[in-house]
Amino acid sequence: MQKIPTNSSSPAKTELPLDLTGPHITAGASAAHRLYQALCETIVSGLIKPGELLPPSRALAKQTGFRRNAVVTAYERLIADGLADATVGSGTFVAARIPARAAEPNKPKVVVEMPGQGAFALGCTHIDERAVQRFRAFVGRRMRAFGAEHLHYGDPRGSGELRAAIADHLLSARGLRCDPDQIMLTSGTLHALRIVLSAILRSNDQVWCEDPGYPAARTTIAHCGYRAVPVPVDEHGICVANGRIAAPSARAAYVTPSHQFPLGVQMSMSRRLELLDWARQAGAFVLEDDYDSEFRYDGAPLMSLAGIDRLQRVIYLGTFAKTLFPGLRIGYCALPERLIADVTAARAALDRFPGTLMEGAVADMLNSGAFAANLKRVRKLYREAREALAETLEAKSDRALSVPVPSQGLHLVARFDPSIDPSVAAQAKRAAGAEGWLLADTYSRARPLPGFVLGFSGHAVPQLVASAERLARESRSALRAKSRAGRRA
Repeated sequence: MQKIPTNSSSPAKTELPLDLTGPHITAGASAAHRLYQALCETIVSGLIKPGELLPPSRALAKQTGFRRNAVVTAYERLIADGLADATVGSGTFVAARIPARAAEPNKPKVVVEMPGQGAFALGCTHIDERAVQRFRAFVGRRMRAFGAEHLHYGDPRGSGELRAAIADHLLSARGLRCDPDQIMLTSGTLHALRIVLSAILRSNDQVWCEDPGYPAARTTIAHCGYRAVPVPVDEHGICVANGRIAAPSARAAYVTPSHQFPLGVQMSMSRRLELLDWARQAGAFVLEDDYDSEFRYDGAPLMSLAGIDRLQRVIYLGTFAKTLFPGLRIGYCALPERLIADVTAARAALDRFPGTLMEGAVADMLNSGAFAANLKRVRKLYREAREALAETLEAKSDRALSVPVPSQGLHLVARFDPSIDPSVAAQAKRAAGAEGWLLADTYSRARPLPGFVLGFSGHAVPQLVASAERLARESRSALRAKSRAGRRA
């Protein structure tokens, strides 16, 4: 490396404008490296000019408090990088040509819209304190018995222990008989949807989707390169005859038969059989999202679509996000045997395998009875919240809102008369500062009904009642304003 002159008869700055603590400095680096970074910043920013003489090493060492060896090393790096030149007997100079500093780009402000958590927000849950204590104990026990299964890549479907516990749960709760080998663990329903569709569809294939329906599922289907075809929903569920006309060559259908999202209707048995007939004739698959089937308040739930079909053409999607808590990020799907190999390969290609740390604790919750006990306790809380919300909305809106009380699920729909413009609901929701969704936002092609989709799970009843009174009041005001505007027109 070229020798660095230590003395020079040419005039030089006695001190350099060095910033040794700014964002360009690597914290904890050696003195020589930090000084080099400060010198680079000073040169590239133009605070010292091309061809200008740098201070002798002794002078810079005195200014910075660093050892002279650190200064010499920093100068050597500047010369090696072409930012400085050295002439024996003359000194060290800033290079005649240095790279121009690129203009600092205007950094865009990244705004991530987080889901609301106020009254009516969907996706909120409650977990009983006794269940929390049991879960903590199970997690602690599993961590103390930390095993080799966490130290290598595992089965793309997830742990056999949890898959077996889920298979037992599906048999007792949903009448679905399946082998643990047919279960795959995922991080949630949308994750399962993405994996399964990638295994059974080709780019641009058509998928029936309920209209109105779950917007996130439609978005996922479109994002994966498939065509979401809206199919109307009536009081019996998805209209299979309309689907046959709209997309006769569709390769899959995404449905919520036990508690249609958002309308809350249950798919009738005749419509279920009609849908299964279509799937067999078309060689298509039905993806059954059974997202809140555990929360049934009146009577026994209908058998799952997958249970009727015996997992021939139906792929069952479930999650612990609502039965335990969303932060757990564990869902699952139950697969027809013919799809196990293809879906497992798709999972391995996407993200290898699910996380292993929480699997054992969730299996313990299911096998110990703590899961069922928690469901029983929170189901009672949600029933009370559902009734309080429905009664308050109808009474305080002077019956301007119709609120059918759902027999299942974690949300309800409050509707205006179908003749009312959906903008009335939007105005009322905005004025009330309410969470939840506009019913119109769940529609794709069908004429939207005016109203709201309101979550009641995971919210304190007094908060729900106060928010319902406010939303009812603003709904009356929005209706009066719309009526006055109509008369003036």
